[in-house]
Amino acid sequence: TVFIAGGGEGSTAREVLRHKTVEKCVMVDIDGDVVKFCKEHLEVNKEAFADPRLELIIGDARSGLEEYDGKFDVIVGDLADPVWGNPCYQLYTQAYYEMCKSKLNPGGVLVTQSGPAGVLSCTEVYTVINNTLKQVFPKVVPAASHVPSFADTWGWQIAFCDEQTAAAYDSEAELDRRIAERVTGELQHYDGRCHGCITALSKHVRAKLAEEKRVYTMENPVFIHGAGFNDEKNVDRSGL
Repeated sequence: TVFIAGGGEGSTAREVLRHKTVEKCVMVDIDGDVVKFCKEHLEVNKEAFADPRLELIIGDARSGLEEYDGKFDVIVGDLADPVWGNPCYQLYTQAYYEMCKSKLNPGGVLVTQSGPAGVLSCTEVYTVINNTLKQVFPKVVPAASHVPSFADTWGWQIAFCDEQTAAAYDSEAELDRRIAERVTGELQHYDGRCHGCITALSKHVRAKLAEEKRVYTMENPVFIHGAGFNDEKNVDRSGL
């Protein structure tokens, strides 16, 4: 059983539903217009939206998860970035992660996107989200990969409810075996060797993760590109 927070265009659901072991996938996205448009026009995801294992809910992801009757084996955060003025930042807080953990079955895994993770950008939110998850879960693995459309290295966190589940991810052969056994079709990006690559972070980023002391809370949020407005009264716009 898998819960997707966000994921409105359906791509995360598409990949989740390629796993033969998935019996139910619940996706909660707040933007019904985006979901409707993608269901009608995004051909690559039409099969996923029609899959009977998918339960689609238009609404707030936090309350959708908290109020859902039952628990999940995997929770995926396919969320908007934590930017100033966007309420989605609430889904990166310690309180939210504590609620997520309470909705996971034994051996459960939470995966969330966590913003830019480049040498110059990793301390905006990436290191903070990692440290916040470590306050809740016994094992958290940070990962990063270049995303061309974002023009930066982008980050994810994999949080495990127990060390035994996490240990399987240390074996390239075991990951490849599980993919071959469970996944329909050929994956274009991920395999055992790729997992080792995306979790082998640079020395600089590892140091910043180790140094991070901030914890993401409602009272002390952090945002990509900072917060608030710049004072523009002296900006020359004559050339615009």
